[in-house]
Amino acid sequence: MSRVHDALRRAEQQVTATPGTAEAEDGAAADPRLSPDLASLLAGVEEVPYTPAPEALLIEDLRPQDPPGEEFRSLRTRLNHLQKLQPIRSVVVTSPSPAEGKSFAAANLALAEAQLSSGFALLADFDLRRPLLHNMFQIERSPGLTDCLLGQVPLKAALRKIAGRNLCVMTAGTVVKNPLELLNLPEVRTLIGEVSRLFSWVVLDSPPLLLSADANLLGTLTDGTILVVRIGSTTIDAVTRAMQSLCENNVLGLVVNGARAGELYSKYTYYYSRYSYSYRSPEESAPEGEEQSEAKR
Repeated sequence: MSRVHDALRRAEQQVTATPGTAEAEDGAAADPRLSPDLASLLAGVEEVPYTPAPEALLIEDLRPQDPPGEEFRSLRTRLNHLQKLQPIRSVVVTSPSPAEGKSFAAANLALAEAQLSSGFALLADFDLRRPLLHNMFQIERSPGLTDCLLGQVPLKAALRKIAGRNLCVMTAGTVVKNPLELLNLPEVRTLIGEVSRLFSWVVLDSPPLLLSADANLLGTLTDGTILVVRIGSTTIDAVTRAMQSLCENNVLGLVVNGARAGELYSKYTYYYSRYSYSYRSPEESAPEGEEQSEAKR
């Protein structure tokens, strides 16, 4: 039995109270919407406030009519309908190349799923090469995924429950030298299988398809892949090569990112009404001009 499986079982059977979180733990354990296993796990998970970085451009519950929120809820509706037709609980969100908005799309899709009261969503950062989710939510990077896979912490210690939302975030964790070697461990399949059993949706952020084999591998371990492309950046050749690199035909669809209002509109298109956004990595300098933002991927 793997270390991850042992850690998951211990998390389900043992609840360790920590100072300042007793009220949140009692609430999780008593929530009738949660399965006993998930309630037991969440009882030991640290709760953190929802304080997203402004440049992350995450959707807001208080502004439900904003176009960004509407688009991600439309994507959520389509995926939830698809889930009723076939067993889909875990998805990989990736892109052909960097700076096309995959982390942004993964985070907002998970937030949209978390707005529903029917269950809990998990957002996990499997981009171990350039992780961004901990910066977007302004939480600690470790302990996280790598620490859990290496048996250094139990699953509950690798998770953060976002206060006021039905969402847990698993950050990338401690830096590792060879991410692909770690992702090839049997513990990864076990972990994805177990969290898919516990959470209503599991959304994985992964590296771009054309830069590494990580997303390709993760696509074989999950129920589907969502490909994010960016108008004015992603080429047809890049999309073709990205699709051809996938080992299995489990692509659920494309998310078109970066369109202006009126330029392109469909239920799989994300747009802003006033601005065109440029996605840059944390290492890059801030963009110039008033109509650009430093949104990360």
